[in-house]
Amino acid sequence: MKKEINKTIKVGEINTLEIARDTDFGFYLVAEDKSEVLLPNAYIVEEEMPLGSAIDVFVYTDSEDRLVAVTKEPYAKLNELGYFTVVDSSKHGAFVNWGLPKDLFVPKSAQKEPLKVGKKYILRVCLDDKTNRVYATQKIGKYFSKDTKKLKPKARLKAIVVAKTPLGFKVVADNKYEGMLFKNEIFKELKIGQKIDVYIKSIRDDGKLDLSLNAIGKEQKRDEAQEAILKELKKSKTLPFTSKSNPEDIKKRFGLSKKSFKAALNSLIESKRVEIVDSEIRLAK
Repeated sequence: MKKEINKTIKVGEINTLEIARDTDFGFYLVAEDKSEVLLPNAYIVEEEMPLGSAIDVFVYTDSEDRLVAVTKEPYAKLNELGYFTVVDSSKHGAFVNWGLPKDLFVPKSAQKEPLKVGKKYILRVCLDDKTNRVYATQKIGKYFSKDTKKLKPKARLKAIVVAKTPLGFKVVADNKYEGMLFKNEIFKELKIGQKIDVYIKSIRDDGKLDLSLNAIGKEQKRDEAQEAILKELKKSKTLPFTSKSNPEDIKKRFGLSKKSFKAALNSLIESKRVEIVDSEIRLAK
C-alpha cells in the first residue's frame, strides 16, 4: 500500500514525505503543497530510500532555526508528555535531552522552579506559533482537558506516571486527562515517568479519572486474547493464520474462538505490534 503524503510539513510531528531530490547535503523531502525540508546525509540509507519514495521522518528546527528532518523519533513529540533529563542551563532557560542531536529548550517562563542539571522532570512538548520552534514546559496543568464525553468506563488509555501522593500515583492519560491510581490497588512497582496502560474505573464530576492497572470486562478478555497470540508468535516468529483462518485451527493453536481471535488480531495490527505478510502473522518490525 502506497503511503499517503502529508499535505503540509508539520513541525514537532512525524511526517510522511516524498524524496524529491538529492544534494551534497542530503535529500530534500516534499509535502503535497511542495514545501520542503532537508534530510541530512547522516540519516540516509540509499538502498532503502530511492528517489520518489515516501518515508516517515520527524521534523524540527536545527540550531540555526532551519527546518530539518531526521529518521530518529524523540522521547516525546508535539503535545505529548515525557520525562526528560536536564543537560544544560543558561539565564534564559534550560536544555533537556529528548533523544535528538539538538537538545530541547525549556524557557525560564515555562518553569515552575529553576530546573537543575542532572535532574529529571515531567515536561510537555509545545510549539511556539510565532517562531515555529519546538520547546518544553513544566506547566502542564493548563493543557489538561475536562471534556470526557468521548471516554467510557473500562476503556484502555496510554498514560504516564507524573507524581506519587499519599493516595497513590497521579497519572496523565492520553496526554490530557488527569487520573489517579490508588495505592491499595497497585501490586507492582511504579516510577515517575513510566509509561503504562490504564483502564477507566470511573469518570468523576470534576473531569478527573479513577483508574486501574488491570483490564476490566471486555478489555480484559481482549488483552488475554492478545497475549495468547503474542505468546505463540514468540515461540514460532511467524504463524500461518489470518482473520479468515479455520475456527477449529484457531481454537487448537490459541485456545480462542474465531470472534475473540479476530478482535485481538485487529487490535494488535492497529497498535502496530503485529503485521500480516503473505497470509502469515508476524511480530511487527
